[in-house]
Amino acid sequence: MAAPDKPVVSDEESPAQLAADAEKRRNAKQLLEASSIGWMFPIAIALGYLWGWGMDKVFGTTWLKFLFMGFGIVAAFINLFRVGLAGNGNDDAS
Repeated sequence: MAAPDKPVVSDEESPAQLAADAEKRRNAKQLLEASSIGWMFPIAIALGYLWGWGMDKVFGTTWLKFLFMGFGIVAAFINLFRVGLAGNGNDDAS
């Protein structure tokens, strides 16, 4: 009985295939980073608010939740700029 015909698979991928795979990985990474921006703001603000709420309960104050919520907003914007500046054309460095 003869062996069924199998496609010949090379151990080495062509340069075009490698370039296409690299492009797919780069696009997937950019999509993931872009989608993280949508979660970053509410999570940072909520964590700051909750941390301040806890500190208000510990120290008996009422203003720390707003201070830490402000810290969360600042942290979200810093992370936004960090993600935005990471895609400024220096993709080879990462």
